[in-house]
Amino acid sequence: MLTILGFAMIATFLVLIMMKKMSPIAALVLIPAAFCVFVGKGAKLGDYVIDGVTGLAPTAAMLMFAIVYFGVMIDVGLFDPIVRGILRFCKADPMRIVVGTAVLAAIVSLDGDGSTTFMITVSAMYPLYKRLKMSLVVMTGVAAMANGVMNTLPWGGPTARAATALKVDAGDVFVPMIPALAVGLVAVIGLAYVLGVRERRRLGTLALDEVLVTEKETETVLVGAGGTGTPDSPAPGGGSGATTATTTTGSDDDDERFAALDPDRPTLRPRLYWFNALLTVVLLTAMIMELLPIPVLFLLGAALALSVNFPHIPDQKARLAAHADNVLNVSGMVFAAAVFTGVLQGTGMVDHMATWMVDVIPEAMGPHMALVTGVLSLPLTYFMSNDGFYFGVLPVLAEAGAAHGVTPLEMARASLVGQPLHMSSPLVPAVYVLVGMAKVEFGDHTRFVVKWAAATCLVILGAGILFGTI
Repeated sequence: MLTILGFAMIATFLVLIMMKKMSPIAALVLIPAAFCVFVGKGAKLGDYVIDGVTGLAPTAAMLMFAIVYFGVMIDVGLFDPIVRGILRFCKADPMRIVVGTAVLAAIVSLDGDGSTTFMITVSAMYPLYKRLKMSLVVMTGVAAMANGVMNTLPWGGPTARAATALKVDAGDVFVPMIPALAVGLVAVIGLAYVLGVRERRRLGTLALDEVLVTEKETETVLVGAGGTGTPDSPAPGGGSGATTATTTTGSDDDDERFAALDPDRPTLRPRLYWFNALLTVVLLTAMIMELLPIPVLFLLGAALALSVNFPHIPDQKARLAAHADNVLNVSGMVFAAAVFTGVLQGTGMVDHMATWMVDVIPEAMGPHMALVTGVLSLPLTYFMSNDGFYFGVLPVLAEAGAAHGVTPLEMARASLVGQPLHMSSPLVPAVYVLVGMAKVEFGDHTRFVVKWAAATCLVILGAGILFGTI
């Protein structure tokens, strides 16, 4: 009976999430609470939740302060020179533009928020793609895959969910996976090179001055279809049309004309750029070396970044308020998950479901449950939300693996493999930001990206096995 109820609880959760009848936080709390009462253990619900919250507090703290930290770094302009440098590198060469798209998306993904990554990447790269008549699905596909690989950062979501669901440390899950994920990122950049060469052969290469056109009278950059630097001239391959991008009036500086972020925003701190860069490098190095727990590192980093860049309390409050939505959504989800995982574990549902799965999975595959989980993560994270997979399915797979000696850490790492494909799932809100800003049909994006993203996932899985982390 508990086996059936456990699967029914997971199915109810997934259906309501996918049909958008409930928010993830509400579903994570109310559905398990109802099932806990139904199985006759409602009196113990409080114990289950408190136990879960106690275990999840470090993960929630890590997510909270990591979002604040990288949000502040974007506010103060840490990534602005990187964006401008990539645009200089790209010039008007389609191959460089596609590679630059992958690199830019990967770098900006450090903030752990897919929507922010896509907004910055498309804002910076769209004029170049449009001007040269390049394929926009190449831009959306490459950006989504690069973000998918980087989305495995502990503060990006999946790693925190996996650690939360299996009650392991996020650093222990992520750090050993760095070599495999690095291979995956190299694979994305290599794919970007191949796609860029294909675009170069189709379109040719222009000089940078032929791409940049300044319209001082209208205070906009007119990004037309020409190859001579004028709005009316034809582009390589023919065609016409134009789009506009706001810029600084009368400036001949390429940086200003292609700034992905507002170069005049009041939160910029150019005099503190090297301090912020050094702080970020030290923070990431300390995280990799595990000098302190990740939540402590980001707590210290966020406090220091706010204090130095915004010494006045009203300014600090304004920055915290600006990032409050992301913080609340993510940390709230983690605490809400305490109810789901607590009930699943406390009532014994997960044990009964694991026993059933152990009986179903061929005995020969038992010792290879991490590999099975890695392969299953591709379709499961594409057709269901991360919440559904990590809180509903992964604990069951992990229990089945534990019966054959597979550790929770191995299972958690394997579960990250499908993220490059997941970021193009119709269940991911950020992908609609990507295709909407790029003016690409979602169906076109899907048809282009699925095969390449799946291949990237398999590369990461193979590298994980090769390096012995999965």
